[in-house]
Order: sequence, then structure tokens, then C-alpha cells
Amino acid sequence: MPDPSDDPAFRYFPTNYRWSMGLLICLSGAPWTGVEIDEVNRVGRALLDKVGDDSAWFEEWARMADKIAARGHDAERAGHKLTAASCFMRASRYYQTGERFIHPRSQRSMDAYATSVALFKQAGEIIRRPRIESVEIPYENASLPGLLVHPDPDAARKRPAPAMIFFDGFDVTKELQYGFGIPDLAARGVGCLIVDGPGNGESVRFRNLPLIAETERYATPAFDYLAGRSEFDPKRIGVMALSLGGYYAPRAASLEQRFACCVAWGAQWDYHEIWARRLEALDSGNVLSLSVPPEHLQWVLGVSNRASALKKLEGFRLDGIVQKMTCPFLLLHGAGDEQIPLAIAEKLYDAVGSKQKALKVFTREEGGFHHCQVDDPTIAIHYMWDWISDVLNAGM
Repeated sequence: MPDPSDDPAFRYFPTNYRWSMGLLICLSGAPWTGVEIDEVNRVGRALLDKVGDDSAWFEEWARMADKIAARGHDAERAGHKLTAASCFMRASRYYQTGERFIHPRSQRSMDAYATSVALFKQAGEIIRRPRIESVEIPYENASLPGLLVHPDPDAARKRPAPAMIFFDGFDVTKELQYGFGIPDLAARGVGCLIVDGPGNGESVRFRNLPLIAETERYATPAFDYLAGRSEFDPKRIGVMALSLGGYYAPRAASLEQRFACCVAWGAQWDYHEIWARRLEALDSGNVLSLSVPPEHLQWVLGVSNRASALKKLEGFRLDGIVQKMTCPFLLLHGAGDEQIPLAIAEKLYDAVGSKQKALKVFTREEGGFHHCQVDDPTIAIHYMWDWISDVLNAGM
């Protein structure tokens, strides 16, 4: 684990890992969503004497989001659509940054989340590059909400174009994930379908779809949806996900072998073991490096107690599955990841059956040292997008 006193990462709240990570997740979207460092700093300064109070966290982020959303609506009424879109994009991220720590969810937090989704959709209807389309992916007796980010037509080397399916992690959302460099992927001529799978985003909040171990149950419908669109090449569709998505994507690519490549932005191996140790540590009074409150686990799984949560997590294991993977595979991991030790990344990499595979470990010196490179996401984004572009365009 990194020594906090010798850590070059930006920790706004030095005594609180979760709050610092939450602020960084918001701020990391700045290059692609226009998040303003002054607005983030104003929220942070208002919270400096309230560290650990998640209700105060929500109220301050919601206050800033309300302010910026109102500015956007004023711009919209004045006919300044691009200004409105910029404000809506920022406000959406601020609402979701504030809402992520609220447990149990309240009507107010759910309303804020619904507003964030609506604002992002409004922004997407205005923005032309990249073009963002809100879509629904048929899934069993329901559907999953997605954002289809179209490739830049000037950058695509050939029609139909390649694309990636991007699933959420444990506690992020399709709107937050758009802000992790997706416009840069589109600029490379690669489309991206970002999906709130079961247990994530709108799917858990508004559609009563809890997290499941069998990611192929929704990865295959997502693949079929994208492959059925004439603008995309079914032979050049990959899958990726981050954080807990280091379980989702490798499982999906191992069991749905039509995927052309797989990227795990952070490793997983045995999520049951991870949480069994975390809960034992919490009961012992230890402070853990978690990105959300521990109650989030039961909520996304749709259970009421720890024992039921651990029972459901018994299926979240990759041994015996990733050995079946055959497509090109990329795994990224921070050497100082506080949540998932590097040894787990090495175990996953060694087990993957693909002949073409790569493990990129980011060091303290180069940046991207922490969980999913939250301290420097750009370095990971550039690495992934270049790799994806090379793999999906090979031979073109």
C-alpha cells in the first residue's frame, strides 16, 4: 500500500480516502465534460469542516448542480444551446457525485439522480461531436439503458465501424463513464455503447435490476444490439469495464466469444473473498479504502443482510472461466491500488487463456498509481484507446 505521506496523488481530503476519490472521479471528467475546477473547489471548501458527513456531501454537490443547471436553462431559453449543453453536462456529473454516498437512498437523492440523467440526455441531444444517442438494449423481460456514442465519421477508417461495449463497475454509471475519455475514443473512429447493467445506474435505481454474477446474460444482448446496427462491424466489437468491471468484461469475453477484444480497467479474481475480508476488517474496527459506503454492497445485490450478500457473491469468481478466453486481452492496474492488490492482477493475467494478452502496471513515478488510475486517468485512457484502435483496426 502507498505511504500517504509520500503520495503525489491529489487528495483533497487527506484523512478520508472515499471522499478524496469521489472528488477525483468528478474532477477527472474535466477534459471531456467541462467540469470546472473552481466549481469543484467551492464544493470542497464548503465541506472541509464536515468530512465524513455524507448528508452534507450530498447537499453541497446538489447545491452546485442546481446552480449550474439553472444557468443552463437560462442559456437554453436565450437560444444558446451549446452553453446550455455544457452546463447540463457539468450539472449531471455534480448531481451524481453527490448522490453516490447516500444510503439508504432517499426520495431527494433519487430525484437528483433522475435529474442528472435527464440533463445528460438533454446535453447529448445538442452535442454533435461526438454524437450521443440514448438507447435501450433488450434484456430478458426488461431493457437496459445505454448511451451509444458514435464514432467520428472523419476518423473511421472503414464502414461499418468498430465499437466497444463499456459496462459500469461497482458504483459508477454510464453518465460518469462517458466522462472517462469516451469522446477521445470516438475521435479515433471507434464507437462506444455504455450500458447501465444490472446493479448499476438507472438499472438498479429505477428498474429493480440487481447485480448478477452471470454477466454474459446481458453482455450477449448488448453485443446483439450493436451487431444489429448497420453502422457497426459485428466482427470488430469489443467489451470493457472498470473496477468491478474487471470481473464483468473478462467473464463476458470468455463466455461470449464473438467479442473481438477485452479490456479490464482494473483487475478482479474472487469478489467473494474480497468482501469476506473487507467485512471481517470492518467488524474489527479497521478503516478500509472503499469508494462508497459498505452498505452499497447489499443495495446493488438486492439483499437485506451481509450473509445474503456473501452468498450471492459466491458466483463472482473468474477461475475456470477466463481460461476459456481467446480474444486479445488488455489488463490495466495501478501498482498502488488500495482496493485490489497487484497480486490479483497478476493472477488474472496469468490465468487468461488468450494468446495475445498484455498487462500494463502503472507506477508511482509515471502516474496512474492508484485504483483505476483515479489519480491520473488520462494516462490510462490514452493507453487503452491506442491499444483498442490498433487491435480493432488490425489488417484494415
